[in-house]
Amino acid sequence: MEVIQSLIFGFSVALTPVNLLYCFLGCLIGTLVGVLPGIGPAAAIAILLPITFPLDVTGAIIMLGGILYGAQYGGSTTAILVNIPGESSSVMTCLDGYEMAKQGRAGAALGIAAFGSLIAGTLSLIGLMLLAPLLAEFALRFGPPEYCTLVIMSLSFITYLVRGSMPRALMMACLGLLLAQIGADPITAKMRFVYGINVLRGGLGIGPVLMGLFGISEVLASVGAMGGRSVVKTEIRRILPSRQDWKDSLAPILRGTGLGFFLGILPGIGLSIPTFASYALEKKLSRHPERFGSGAIEGVAGPEACNNAAAQGTFVPMLSLGIPPTATMALFLGALMMHGIQPGPLLIQDKPDIFWGLISSMYIGNIFLVILNLPLIFLWVQLLRVPYGYLFPTVLLFCLIGAYSLNNQVGEVAVMLFFGAVGYILKRLEYEITPLVIGVVLGPIMERAFRESLIISGGSFLIFVNRPIAAFFLVLSVIIVATRLFRTLSNRLQGVLNSSETEI
Repeated sequence: MEVIQSLIFGFSVALTPVNLLYCFLGCLIGTLVGVLPGIGPAAAIAILLPITFPLDVTGAIIMLGGILYGAQYGGSTTAILVNIPGESSSVMTCLDGYEMAKQGRAGAALGIAAFGSLIAGTLSLIGLMLLAPLLAEFALRFGPPEYCTLVIMSLSFITYLVRGSMPRALMMACLGLLLAQIGADPITAKMRFVYGINVLRGGLGIGPVLMGLFGISEVLASVGAMGGRSVVKTEIRRILPSRQDWKDSLAPILRGTGLGFFLGILPGIGLSIPTFASYALEKKLSRHPERFGSGAIEGVAGPEACNNAAAQGTFVPMLSLGIPPTATMALFLGALMMHGIQPGPLLIQDKPDIFWGLISSMYIGNIFLVILNLPLIFLWVQLLRVPYGYLFPTVLLFCLIGAYSLNNQVGEVAVMLFFGAVGYILKRLEYEITPLVIGVVLGPIMERAFRESLIISGGSFLIFVNRPIAAFFLVLSVIIVATRLFRTLSNRLQGVLNSSETEI
């Protein structure tokens, strides 16, 4: 009953005209970001973050949330019509969605993707609404030692988050933690690593760093890298799925929703892995697995429901514990902190208008997204033909204006450009940026909790072992890293044995 009353209060916040406008704008921008491959929600949030500063905090968070989950809707359009995933989570949609489009069933593919996303988003919001307050209530028992070890555990999930070299990922995380030390010491207020540069006295601003690593580096990496895009030449008709389409798709949508939501909660999983798992599950359960990859509507419905459910699921640990499970959520966490909001167990209690307003706006946003993605599909098709030579200079301009408008300092622009160059170099050298971002965002939280823990214990590190919850997080961190390390060594050993057998 209390949850229902809270949700009604949330709708009273979300249904105000100004918040409805912010929700619509967020969904519109998110769809645009998803349709145009190469930008992504992380870069979009980093670029548009300065625009939200003059806004009311609740409205700003509602708009940023709309960008995040709206991009999952838009990504399916590009995957189905162009065979290019607008988002990494739309990769599996390309396999059957594009084949359906070539067979003249683009409308059915787009329709089931949109309605599947609506169902998944709605059901996932119910899970978020019920689970986040329970986690937050549990987290009220946390003190500095528990928060410190919780962040350590979150950082250990980086070993599963990365696709490439684990040592490189750990190096990037350590670099992020080191960069987080720049500025004033949180306890003594002494300056560290400033070297007389005024713009660094307040620490590295999250905004310029994120805009550089995601916005500028994306421009540098994408200019000249994208070839011509050919939109599939077929008439888009019968967007509403037929009765047979619903019969084939309803079970995959429900399975994808459950799988995506619970995998999305886990730190380090991201949005791509759940869609791969969903596609594999549907192919395994299908009576006709040979149809997958040749235009099976189940291959569109399951992954599309899964990626939207996973996107909503990532809000659970971020809002209730203050721990971002993905790089995009790390940006969202940074956005909240820049607006003076600290996600965690006290958010629901201290800022119910923000928490319940955001959740209620997601219900409304899912409806907006269906309206944007189906009746306006012809507009998005035309937008796919926009040359990248016009798109990326606009992104660069937004980044420059945004970085300067943070504090009206040219130094912030210089920081953004520096990290843009750093991000581009890291991408060229195949170092992943995600661990670096998570380290920068979580570094100050971990340091403050670590220092406060030692003050409480009088300098004794045993405080992290004597407290049961903190000890549990530490043990779990060791298990996570050891398991990943064991798997990596096993794969390498198996590769060596296979090569030896081939030589023999």
